[in-house]
Amino acid sequence: MSDDVRFEPSSLDRSAPFYVAGHRGLVGSAIWRKLDGEGFTSLLGRTSSELDLKDREAVFDFFEQTKPRYVILAAAKVGGILANNTYPVDFLSENLRIQVNVLDAARQYGVQRLLFLGSSCIYPKFAEQPIREDSLLTGHLEPTNDAYAIAKITGIMQVQAVRRQYGLPWISAMPTNLYGPGDNFSPQGSHVLPALIRRYDEAAKSGETTVTNWGTGSPMREFLHVDDMADACLHLLENYDGASQVNVGTGSDVSIKELASIVAAAVGYRGDIEWDASKPDGTPRKLLDVSKLAEAGWKSSISLEEGIRTTVEWYRGNIESIRS
Repeated sequence: MSDDVRFEPSSLDRSAPFYVAGHRGLVGSAIWRKLDGEGFTSLLGRTSSELDLKDREAVFDFFEQTKPRYVILAAAKVGGILANNTYPVDFLSENLRIQVNVLDAARQYGVQRLLFLGSSCIYPKFAEQPIREDSLLTGHLEPTNDAYAIAKITGIMQVQAVRRQYGLPWISAMPTNLYGPGDNFSPQGSHVLPALIRRYDEAAKSGETTVTNWGTGSPMREFLHVDDMADACLHLLENYDGASQVNVGTGSDVSIKELASIVAAAVGYRGDIEWDASKPDGTPRKLLDVSKLAEAGWKSSISLEEGIRTTVEWYRGNIESIRS
């Protein structure tokens, strides 16, 4: 796609209104912490009970009243393989409505810089590894989360269309698998890493001698701590402009079996680990090519072992109030 925008990224105005859509979620809360720590003094956030982003009129009213100069769209309906495979209509419909409403309102009310956050599941199931940004729309999606992926692809397309039609320097970023404080640890709705943390922590506390996980354990996955992700978001807003989405990850991956072992060690579980091969594995490998991000001057700094250790500490310290 052509990119007719002529814009030179620079430091954002710390006093300008800055809306973080989804500021209570895993990614949004990390972004909020980052921006607050960086001295942004006019942060805007609304819970879903205060502002339903699926309500178009309410979203437009919010933008009219607050007139944010910057927006990060981190709000989304998210879940693991089970949730995505069971409720594809919900993941498609709700995410499309959230995105269209926020992006349309942002355009109408003159948002200068906007960062749309997608997901690495937008790429084809059998994309060449590591996955480059230009792999988008070159093959079939993973069936277990294709509805969610299509919604996110639509968001990328809308950002690119706004750049072409209205000349606004909006950008998109595609994070790899994220984890950290504020994650969803629900047995039904969580992603693999928080699910493993909960499962092994409960097993360690109850003295179980065997834990059985879904699949074969062979798929390879890349994991990025949300605090790293938040740092990358601000860096991209201040240092990158382009029509192409930017992959955000670490550039390295581990097998789910390796991940399970790291989690078991972090929580102190010493029993057996078994695998139920009758359950789906999902995409065999999903490692992002982060060359474009590196060219923009950013790389991750939190190791997987350190990130899991601190996430376990956070989980145990917040177990009564976390999403479970």
